[in-house]
Amino acid sequence: MPEPRMSALFEGRRPSVIRLAQIKFDERQDDTEAINVAIGNVSLPMYPAMRERMNTLDGPDSPFSDGVVKYSATSGTPECVDAFKNIIASSGFDVSDLHGHITEGGSQAMELLIAGVCGPAGSDEDPLMLIDAAYTNYKTLCERMGRSTCSIQRTLGDDGKFTLPDTAEIERVILEHGPKAIVVIPFDNPTGQYYDKAAMIELSRLAVKHNLWLVSDEAYRELYYSGDVCTSLWDVTDTDVPGIKGRRISIETASKVWNACGLRIGALMTDNEVFNRQAIAEHTVSLCSSVIGQYIFGALAHEDHDTLQAWYTQQRDYYRAMLFDFTDAMKKALPGVIVSSPDAALYSVLDVRNLVAEGFDALDFVLWCASEGSVAVNGKMITVLTAPMGGFYSVPDGVPNPGRTQVRVAYVESPQRMAAIPALFADLFRQYVAKRAGAKVGA
Repeated sequence: MPEPRMSALFEGRRPSVIRLAQIKFDERQDDTEAINVAIGNVSLPMYPAMRERMNTLDGPDSPFSDGVVKYSATSGTPECVDAFKNIIASSGFDVSDLHGHITEGGSQAMELLIAGVCGPAGSDEDPLMLIDAAYTNYKTLCERMGRSTCSIQRTLGDDGKFTLPDTAEIERVILEHGPKAIVVIPFDNPTGQYYDKAAMIELSRLAVKHNLWLVSDEAYRELYYSGDVCTSLWDVTDTDVPGIKGRRISIETASKVWNACGLRIGALMTDNEVFNRQAIAEHTVSLCSSVIGQYIFGALAHEDHDTLQAWYTQQRDYYRAMLFDFTDAMKKALPGVIVSSPDAALYSVLDVRNLVAEGFDALDFVLWCASEGSVAVNGKMITVLTAPMGGFYSVPDGVPNPGRTQVRVAYVESPQRMAAIPALFADLFRQYVAKRAGAKVGA
């Protein structure tokens, strides 16, 4: 008897490239240990005030002391909304005109954003404009929802710098595809690129000129390692770009700066009151976000800005040391590899294009590392899990994907384990290249 059929979406769905290596590794039957830097799963303790609330959920001051856990309003608790406003303000930005509501992590904020600015579903009208290499979830969520994307493509130079196309080329894509919104990640995932205020102003001018929403994914705000000024969409005002007010939207999350990936608390913030109201209306189908997560994150509503700035400095110092040490060590371990410039966020892109022949596929290399590759270290067999970059690009059929020679590394393991990766990665890479060469000779 035939089985009931799944949807075409389900039949064709493949795991996200940031989860693919772990899924493949879990199928292994040997004793190999994995250092997983494929996904930005931060492994540091949460902010102290958040930990205090988590550790006293049944305490006398907790709203859950009686064991009752009710829905909040769909918009979230006022305290949790104020927490997001307070952390934006702590970076020096005006929040007096901000509206927002709490979502189930940044991912749901992305989904609501797409529902709110793209469409109609099933058509190519009003796409979301991405800056490739772009965080994969935007494209995947658009596919799930039947919305489309268009993109402009950055280029990774041999010096490790990602460069944007000039304004004329960006405008050409806007005029050709008619996007409804531009998404920028100022502290970029996956590239580690840092957008200074001048770059944010230029994108803002394009948004105003072509009547677009400007969306800033600020998951990594305050994680920058060059210069001494924090950038943000909220730093671009009507004084800088007349007309930008009312078209600004930011994606916020507890995951990265606050070390709370599993808390699944995010927010969709905007200076457009009508957009905020309609986003909440769309969100009502999900009822509300985790009230326990909101309570824990809500502790940040009461923290003074000097204390928060001290936390940002601590976070930057921690990641800066690893990023710079890793970049130097990686270049020494594998001469000729391109390592993206460690300017922001907590990622590096490794490009082996100068070390491989035509036909190299980073996806196949990543799956090989996960399924059979290993290096002997002090009596243990170890492999490294990374994310293949092909899934971060959108390229037309017949155009080579820049990600075919690139992988992304996330700085989420301890400094000691991160320090071990360059030599491990170089060994795995050489094993894989030798294996491919041997297979071709045998063929």
